[in-house]
Amino acid sequence: MARVAVTSPLPGTALERLAQEHEVVIRNGPPLSGSELADFVGDAEALICLLADRVTAELFASARNLQVVAVYAVGVNNVDLPAAFQAGVWVTNTPDVLTDATADLTMALLLAVTRRVVEGDRFVREGRFTGWTPDLLLGRGLAGKLLGIVGFGRIGQAVARRAQAFGMRVAYHSRRPHPEVGLPDVVFEPRLDELLAQADVVSLHCPLTPETRHLLTRERLFRMKKGAFLVNAARGEVVDEAALVEALTSGHLAGAGLDVYEHEPQVHPGLLRLSNVVLLPHLGSA
Repeated sequence: MARVAVTSPLPGTALERLAQEHEVVIRNGPPLSGSELADFVGDAEALICLLADRVTAELFASARNLQVVAVYAVGVNNVDLPAAFQAGVWVTNTPDVLTDATADLTMALLLAVTRRVVEGDRFVREGRFTGWTPDLLLGRGLAGKLLGIVGFGRIGQAVARRAQAFGMRVAYHSRRPHPEVGLPDVVFEPRLDELLAQADVVSLHCPLTPETRHLLTRERLFRMKKGAFLVNAARGEVVDEAALVEALTSGHLAGAGLDVYEHEPQVHPGLLRLSNVVLLPHLGSA
């Protein structure tokens, strides 16, 4: 019988079934600091954790019995992978279970920000709607517009299919072209800056790695086409959030739809003040 440390209650019956064969210790509370998490893991053989739990080299050094870290997420950017390899600890995740859910949410954000859906909802609730007028909350149509997808894995490809159904043109940037996907009329753009300069909407679907952290710097945000929109349902740290606030406040970007944040769950106060930004509480997996 192994000891399994679980950092948060999880939906479904998996933990109940696991507890029939092993000692399962489930914690209920906010994310722990590195030292607190190490204390919680203790002599456990397995750790089941969320993205908010930082699994560091220090934890691997102290958790001598640890054999596997199971991340309840698609990504594993919360785990120090080189340290896990050094310690001989397996790291697992749940790939491909959220492809459609995240792609659907991406389109919801894209439509909400370009057609000003949340602004319209607020307008009605505040009692300001006095009747239809031709120029009321004019938005942006999608047909014929260019969607630039950054990162063309399963989710990026699913977004491309949905965008084409809306009549959008699609181009993507990734480490390599993906001709095997078989999506007609989808263009590979090897130069990220060129994609940013041309796209009417940029949608982020790359993993968080040391190379993609702040991939969208201030310089790149201001290289984006003036009046373009940014959608991020990937990882908040891919974008320099302070620079994004500047690009939105200055009018260089027309709007943004965000499901993730650089310092999640904290949201940059500048974003909270902007009416042209749609903010969701990390619902891509919901």
